[in-house]
Amino acid sequence: MMMENELAASIAEKIAGAKTYGKFVDEAGGWSSVKCISFFQYMQACLYDPQYGYYLSGPIRVGKEGDFYTSSGIGQVLAEVLAKYALDYAALVDKPLKLIEWGAGTGRLSAQIAAAGCERDLDWKRKMQPILIEDHPAHAEAARHAFADLSLSGEEPLLSSSDDAWGETWLKQPTIVLANELFDAFPVHRVQLVNGELMELGVAYHDERGFVEVQMPLTDTRITNWLNRDHIQLLEGQQTEVHAGAVDFLNKLGAVMTRGRVVIIDYGHKAEEYAAEHRMLGTLMCYSRHQTNTNPYSRIGEQDITSHVPFTFIHHSAEESGFRVASYMTQKQFLIEHGVMDMLQNHNSTDPFSKEARRNRAIRQLLLSDQMSETFKVMVLEKG
Repeated sequence: MMMENELAASIAEKIAGAKTYGKFVDEAGGWSSVKCISFFQYMQACLYDPQYGYYLSGPIRVGKEGDFYTSSGIGQVLAEVLAKYALDYAALVDKPLKLIEWGAGTGRLSAQIAAAGCERDLDWKRKMQPILIEDHPAHAEAARHAFADLSLSGEEPLLSSSDDAWGETWLKQPTIVLANELFDAFPVHRVQLVNGELMELGVAYHDERGFVEVQMPLTDTRITNWLNRDHIQLLEGQQTEVHAGAVDFLNKLGAVMTRGRVVIIDYGHKAEEYAAEHRMLGTLMCYSRHQTNTNPYSRIGEQDITSHVPFTFIHHSAEESGFRVASYMTQKQFLIEHGVMDMLQNHNSTDPFSKEARRNRAIRQLLLSDQMSETFKVMVLEKG
């Protein structure tokens, strides 16, 4: 079979050299033992291969010209609320803050927060140092221009790769880490209950069919403990995702942060909903050109692979990493609790494109229109 691109060939080569085996079951129910890698390894390669990975190469992935929108794309309301939230926390700690957006994309959200903060508090630039952590070259380049596009003179963000960020001193100082649609991008294990036994889904390569799913033994000894900890009991045949990549991130973050908050904004659920009976195939989704599909084995490295965030799992893992869960609520509740209703403005203008009209529309869209603010949750972790 002709490989669709260099990344597909690289992954197939990894599978050929693998020392792990899985059971491939064909349509007739027959099975054979084949070399494979875990889905976690496959997803890691698709998204984070240093040369060809989706999040580390290629064109801009976010917005109209990309494959998906993020919640920051809906007006500036979220940014204004987050600016107020950051100022409130700065007043509480009574020290300047590092305002770090991890996985900043094109930098639009951080730039909007800075613009809103400067408008709200003349002392914003002394109180906040914006730091953008982004590994995609095209996104990082766009982020360089995001602040200039909003005429934020003198407000120059620091830009860093994630690898470099771990070695800096920022996280040892009072900080807010914004993780806006970051946790859904971490690689996951996929598991399934097969004949009463918990199996992991692996990926093999077939000369005629290309990449195929197989059943393999668990590759991470923590998986069973995590599911038991979160009281998740799968039904026969049911699949779900286990977010080991998120645990690794929280462990590293908890080891270096001394005082601060992590604001996680993402779509997801608590355990009882995450592994509910109607989710027999889990929550894995792919995005390409603003269209969704459930096939992670096509467009290798050229489509986003993501899954909903298991917030019970994140809650327990964060506590084990040294954080306290300060709050958990829907994005709608977070917006209301932190002053979004005060941002609605009375105005007499008949112009539907006036600043006031656009602002009010954006607020209504976030709170009422497509239930996005109900699906999205906000979890705040605190340390120190």
